[in-house]
Amino acid sequence: MANVLITGATGLVGTRLAEILLEKGHRVAHVGRSKRAGPVPSFLWNVEHGVMEIEALRGIDAIVHLAGAGVADERWTTKRKKVILESRTKSSALLCKTLKNIPNSVKAVVSASAIGYYGFGLSDQLFTEESRPGTDYLANVVVQWEKEVDKIAELGIRVAKIRIGIVLSDKGGALKEMARPIRWGVGAPLGTGNQLLSWIHIDDLCRMFIKAVEDRQITGVYNGVGIKAITNQQMTKAIATVLNRPLLFPNIPAFILRLIVGEMADIVVNGSNVSSQKFQQAGFNFQFTDEVEALNDLFKR
Repeated sequence: MANVLITGATGLVGTRLAEILLEKGHRVAHVGRSKRAGPVPSFLWNVEHGVMEIEALRGIDAIVHLAGAGVADERWTTKRKKVILESRTKSSALLCKTLKNIPNSVKAVVSASAIGYYGFGLSDQLFTEESRPGTDYLANVVVQWEKEVDKIAELGIRVAKIRIGIVLSDKGGALKEMARPIRWGVGAPLGTGNQLLSWIHIDDLCRMFIKAVEDRQITGVYNGVGIKAITNQQMTKAIATVLNRPLLFPNIPAFILRLIVGEMADIVVNGSNVSSQKFQQAGFNFQFTDEVEALNDLFKR
């Protein structure tokens, strides 16, 4: 069993990941901006000032790096864009600096990344880990983020990066926002409804991170998405079916979404078709391959 330190442990993925790691018998510790009460050891870091409690690394075998400001939490002002970028690049740089300067036993760092790397809008193109990055804001964020993470590999530590897709969880995130209007009876597909969503059940995503911690052959970039992408319209209908709610309204036009949330609307108005074949070839088996099955599991827990 491994001693695993999680950054961003209070987030959607970090919270569930810690639960599953503990269920599997691993030992877990957290590092963040404030200490957490409870049985799991909790340590502090200050990303802005570039400092981290050195005790956080004591006895740690692997780090799962999930820290980063929520991309969809606020409108993308110039200030917010800077926060989104620097919360990722500076936290990764702090990890690298600490690992370089403090004696430790860390053998692997598994970092979150995002399928935003590929850009959006080319729904008919299948993106693999070898595909070139996009040219939009989010793609640029992910490129810089991954460059900082890659510096950790120069220390002789195994590094894996998981480009996360649209995570389905009953605790929050995209699914909660998509389901809200449907529960109220005013749900509708977004934009054309034909944009592809590369989704993954949160438990499968956490199991991907755990495989990357446990399997020494997992290095480099892997896409953290499910077996098949589906359209926004298919996802909307699936949510309505599982919740037993009607869809009575026409699609919400893209320009309306852009008026409401600004540039951030591109995340949902445009799509990307991302392959998980590399993870499958590494021996990963999905628990949830069908969207209705995944939604039933999440909504009826």
